[in-house]
Amino acid sequence: MSVMYVNTRNPEEKVSASRAILKGLANEGGLFVPTEIPKLSVPFEKLVGMSYQEIAYEVMRLFFTDFTEEELKHCIASAYDDKFDTDVIAPLTYADGAYYLELYHGKTIAFKDMALSILPHLMTTAAAKNKMDKEIVILTATSGDTGKAALAGFADVKGTRIIVFYPKNGVSPIQEKQMVTQKGDNTFVVGIHGNFDEAQTGVKKMLSNPELAKVMDRNGFCFSSANSINIGRLVPQIVYYVYAYVKLLENERIKAGDAINIVVPTGNFGNILAAFYARDMGLPVHKLICASNENKVLYDFFRTGTYDKNREFILTSSPSMDILISSNLERLIYRIVGDDAARNKALMQALSSEGKYSVSKEEMEKISCFYGNFTSEEDTLRVIADLYRETGYVLDTHTAVASGVYASYKEETKDPTVTVIASTASPFKFTRSVMQAIAPEFKEEDDFALADELSRRSSVPVPQAVEEIRHAEVRHKTECDVQDMEKCVREFLNLKD
Repeated sequence: MSVMYVNTRNPEEKVSASRAILKGLANEGGLFVPTEIPKLSVPFEKLVGMSYQEIAYEVMRLFFTDFTEEELKHCIASAYDDKFDTDVIAPLTYADGAYYLELYHGKTIAFKDMALSILPHLMTTAAAKNKMDKEIVILTATSGDTGKAALAGFADVKGTRIIVFYPKNGVSPIQEKQMVTQKGDNTFVVGIHGNFDEAQTGVKKMLSNPELAKVMDRNGFCFSSANSINIGRLVPQIVYYVYAYVKLLENERIKAGDAINIVVPTGNFGNILAAFYARDMGLPVHKLICASNENKVLYDFFRTGTYDKNREFILTSSPSMDILISSNLERLIYRIVGDDAARNKALMQALSSEGKYSVSKEEMEKISCFYGNFTSEEDTLRVIADLYRETGYVLDTHTAVASGVYASYKEETKDPTVTVIASTASPFKFTRSVMQAIAPEFKEEDDFALADELSRRSSVPVPQAVEEIRHAEVRHKTECDVQDMEKCVREFLNLKD
């Protein structure tokens, strides 16, 4: 079976997996979605005992059907290697009634490594397959983690350049230093005077600007994206949910066919959408629990059927979730409106012009497998403190948001289903907030001193990703206003009109 990818806003645009990966964003601002979700072809019992890499192949081959077995296995082997600090790639740790799926053992200690380790390999393979003769420019907005993971993945990759925009005052100090110290002659990092939504909107405008595309083409470049709007970022994220289920089965925590719950701290909606796609593939999932911080636009959507970004943008201790425009939700909306590109496009235009849209009660019933809630700033710190005091296990702020929402869900539903919580970042990436929670008496402004103290208290070594930036040179000092983002891109690429 060959899976093609169609534009959520124009059914006439239909491309292969490799073309969708190369292009990133579809025409008219749409996103590429698979024409159908393939079913897992290997029984779960047969997946037991397989490595992460082997399970990755069994999942990804069903979506990337124009890649040969040799090409795809090479991409997987190149991505999931010793850059991860654990052989199992994504360990499951039990703590206080839930299984934490640790997705932060890669090079930049955040879950984005799980997909961004493979995306450069998928993209360069796709470029060769499609006889691409242009240099690929990866254009990315980040709320903190995607930027560094993309930079690390694409640094010095032949035939590519990468430009990352991040909100200058909207990421943690460790996140910022990870980005601005990035090496690689093909890398460029810009702090914008605005928030993530403005960065993301600016990037999408450039990606969908036909006049800029012509200028790029004349100068020997073409754009693509490393955000989860790129299907090549999204599909690899499906793998770890299948892997978690197999590990629960292998360790006799569940029986084959038993449903599980999956809790995901959610901002741009890509990570939980991957879990939804896993469910569509046949993964037994009872509830997909969407956890928001105080920017609770998704919580309100799941409660009311209205998506409304017209609200205060709040800077929180979980900055990767400080998002009011959840781009990947469009893929879910496209599904619940019956794959009706015209209706989906109208809803997205309403979001752009009025800041909100609504779907019907009948359409919302199609996604009754979702449960949404949020964790306040105060409760986020309390969750970290309580779990550390009771078990010694330390969560980052984003995972704490998910843990807090799961506690609310259990209290509300009394649901005893075995539950996996996506643990999306190392606590060492957010040392100020984590230490404020577990040791408020420890007064220290230096983030590396905080990391050392966190290591001592948690008995976990400071990750290499933090050690390597402790004394690293700041290489990227560019800042710009939102309206000057395109100007920065033109200058970095030395574009001639």
